[in-house]
Amino acid sequence: MTEAFDYDLIIIGAGVGGHAAALHAVSSGLKTAIVEAGEMGGTCVNRGCIPSKALLAAAGRVRELRNAHHLKTLGIQVGAVDFDRQAISDHATNTVTKLRNDLTNSLKRMGVVVIHGWAKVAGNQKISVTTAEGEKTLTAQEIILAPGSVPFVPPGIEIDGKTVFTSDDGVRLESLPPWVAIIGSGYIGLEFSDVYSALGCEITLIEALDQLMPGFDPDIAKLAQRVLITPRDIETKVGVLAQKVIPGSPVVIELVDAKTKEPVEVMEVDACLVATGRIPLTKDLGLESVGIELDRRGFIPVNEDLAVVLDGEPIPHLWAIGDATGKMMLAHVASAQGIAVVDTIGGKPRQVDYLSIPAAAFTHPEIAFVGLTEPAAQERGRAEGFEVATTRTYFKGNSKAIAEGETDGITKVIYRQDTGEVLGVHIFGLHASDLIHEAANAIAQHQSVTHLAHLVHAHPTLSEVLDEAYKRAVTV
Repeated sequence: MTEAFDYDLIIIGAGVGGHAAALHAVSSGLKTAIVEAGEMGGTCVNRGCIPSKALLAAAGRVRELRNAHHLKTLGIQVGAVDFDRQAISDHATNTVTKLRNDLTNSLKRMGVVVIHGWAKVAGNQKISVTTAEGEKTLTAQEIILAPGSVPFVPPGIEIDGKTVFTSDDGVRLESLPPWVAIIGSGYIGLEFSDVYSALGCEITLIEALDQLMPGFDPDIAKLAQRVLITPRDIETKVGVLAQKVIPGSPVVIELVDAKTKEPVEVMEVDACLVATGRIPLTKDLGLESVGIELDRRGFIPVNEDLAVVLDGEPIPHLWAIGDATGKMMLAHVASAQGIAVVDTIGGKPRQVDYLSIPAAAFTHPEIAFVGLTEPAAQERGRAEGFEVATTRTYFKGNSKAIAEGETDGITKVIYRQDTGEVLGVHIFGLHASDLIHEAANAIAQHQSVTHLAHLVHAHPTLSEVLDEAYKRAVTV
């Protein structure tokens, strides 16, 4: 761009979003540096997506091999199934190490300058970096902020990392406490309840809202509870708030009514996982040097192009991506945002379509969705003047699911009654996280159920649950 700067682009944060932005920037001809204070790969690689999926893979095998009834229907008999907790933990650790090394090597191979240190904005087109060698100032034509997020720990909860801990510690699987309380029934809580229950722990799932899995479509949540929670050694407490959690042996949890704050009970458990969401890691980024104030939750204010804004107006050459923007706290969203920003910097403006981005919980079976829930679609329909329709199909009628002996599941398609445009798709069942992408692409392209109903799916495959749903929609 210009020789007046040290770099064309500096990225603060080497998580999945920063990594994607850096690689795309170099491919676009930009001299690029990335600054990271912690481990390369950020939350996803080190403390989130990757280690948790490694644990889920191992725990899922244990659950499957111990399901004697299911195996017997397939004509299979196995003896006693045992596992090595440390070996499972090592599998997660080794997976993290490999992917972190792969990520780091890809940056270096592509010519991205990697700087280890804490970076702060130090003015327009300028950052300061504190490294082991001291502090230095760097300049760049463009700066992207990708600081990521950390687990949110509500007031009154004391963390010791051993008996009371967040997912950051949980993915290390340093122990298997006999009785684990999990606070929160979102993605993180559900996935850890899946791991712990498969490996023999008793679970108490605590949810402050008046229903479990509050972020999921109601129909999906209802069936998922019947399959993932009710038949397992999982107790549930809904509408109660963990007002105080004291580490120790035992862990003491004081529960109050979430609405009235009246005391409900005091629990004593062996361990407590706090899975109450995440907050942006945006403190001490130096944003005050350019006049930026974080919003009340700590998110960086951005516009639709992901430019950092001051009083609604974009600050030139300063961008933010990933969890810190408060859009969708998903690794693949950060990646998409990073690529989009680099394109915008290069004169090819592009915005991220959040409605078409899928999400998944990697439980057994899995939950995946894209677009709107039915209540959200109904609200949008009332605002814009259209009717909403839905259609459902069940895995118990799918030939591949029957052959697999895995027939628990549902697919729900939500669409506009007038145009047939797909507004949301929700899947609970075998390989839901893989199936959802066809629906995500359909929403991205604003396709109608009429068009989708005439596409051909291989038989017998699980993808036919979507095929059948589309066909049912056009014959209603």
